[in-house]
Amino acid sequence: MPHPRRNAVPRIALTGGIASGKSTVARLFQALGAQLIDTDQIARELVQPSSPVLARLVDRFGSGILTPEGALDRAQLRHIAFADERARADLDALMHPAIRAEVALRSAAASGPYQLIAIPLLAETGTQDQYDRVLLVDCDPQLQLRRLMLRDGLAASDAQRILAAQATREMRLGIAHDVIHNEGDVAALAQQVEVLHRTYLGQARTLSA
Repeated sequence: MPHPRRNAVPRIALTGGIASGKSTVARLFQALGAQLIDTDQIARELVQPSSPVLARLVDRFGSGILTPEGALDRAQLRHIAFADERARADLDALMHPAIRAEVALRSAAASGPYQLIAIPLLAETGTQDQYDRVLLVDCDPQLQLRRLMLRDGLAASDAQRILAAQATREMRLGIAHDVIHNEGDVAALAQQVEVLHRTYLGQARTLSA
């Protein structure tokens, strides 16, 4: 378990496996006034057409990762990355430093009593010690598999390969300070979010005292 790092404003890393419900949880926190920094959104912004990061991706993976309009074909890039461990490592090496730099800029400029920073690959990158707390969205692996298949229209074998490429459930639980269980409806999620929101507000008041 990492030791929390003290900041003027608490920084909470929100993580979880693919199709675990992180986006829904993030929206619920935002509705309560939390400041969200979403690394998935940052990643999409970094690979806009004609961006330096997109150019580096094309250099590594070829023009086949582009749509006819010159935008990144995210599905094609994901297919390449999850089919080849070396390709996935190269993708991470190209994307992660740029994402971390942008997160640092946005975190320094953000307001609010605490910051929620959505980082799907937190356990994979081993950067949990950079945050005051780690909040994990967790669910049963079989439910996660079904959600992924339904969400992305994937065959079971393809969905299983994507899940196998991510950190294990045990690894994510091992770095978590707080866990939201997403195996019910949105109302059940909202109750858990409200409890943690009050907790984080209390921690923010303690830090600012």
